[in-house]
Amino acid sequence: MLLSMTGYGEARCQGEQLSLSVELRALNNRYLKVSLRAPDPYHLLEAEFEKVIRKTVKRGTIQVHLRCDHKAGAEDFRINPVALASYVQQVRDVSKQLGLADQGAALLSQVLMLPGVLPESGSRTYQLHDDWPIIEKTLQQAIDQLQGMRKDEGNAMAQELLSHRDAIAKHLDVIRTMIPQVVTSFRDRLFERVKTILSEHDVKIDRNDLIREVSIFAERSDIAEEVVRLATHLVHFQEIIKEDESPGRKLEFLTQEMGREANTIGSKASDVQISKQVVEIKGMLEKVRELIQNVE
Repeated sequence: MLLSMTGYGEARCQGEQLSLSVELRALNNRYLKVSLRAPDPYHLLEAEFEKVIRKTVKRGTIQVHLRCDHKAGAEDFRINPVALASYVQQVRDVSKQLGLADQGAALLSQVLMLPGVLPESGSRTYQLHDDWPIIEKTLQQAIDQLQGMRKDEGNAMAQELLSHRDAIAKHLDVIRTMIPQVVTSFRDRLFERVKTILSEHDVKIDRNDLIREVSIFAERSDIAEEVVRLATHLVHFQEIIKEDESPGRKLEFLTQEMGREANTIGSKASDVQISKQVVEIKGMLEKVRELIQNVE
């Protein structure tokens, strides 16, 4: 089963105290990279997001956008009575020492602004532990939607890859039928050249030399082994697509190997017709390479 490395997923949650949305965008990458955009203090959850995503996604860049709207509750407006009482008492004591007529009434109006009396705005780190279960559930829903899109794209790519594989196999079958003709064609061309030389010059050539030359060419141009290996790679290619999970790297390596075999066939055969088939095979392999760049 193939999975595309690109896709999109989104999920929302509306609660009494917390409403949020999670958006996921998946892009190509050889490794897994998670990037989180979130308001303070939720950006501190990036490691938790990655742990959840890593359970499902193996490769790719996952861009996460978290939007949160936390409704204020009564607990968000509590005064610290210990800090307040301490500050008030200290202000009154200082006012008496200084002999202030209003006993520091003007200063008392500023006590609420002193550190520790009121919770600092934006310091809601304590809410992360309470909010995370809801965020995690919403994140998982977005991942499920993302996976659905990646599977659909993966199925389409699998069909296209198998179509290219079949096309390569057909060209390889044509090459296989041409193998016996390569040596025969060379032998005929060699004999014609020899006849031309003999007719123009008074030269004698030993027949054994001709036979040895044809034998050497036959050995050098033998592509049967490369054809067999390429055919084996094609079978393995199909098996990986149908059976393996996250086979992108395997397919990349196998495609490189098929390219090497095709190049060797073209260089060893020294035949125009076989070269044409090799060019077609290499064209198909290039399309395969482009596709598997997007396979997880």
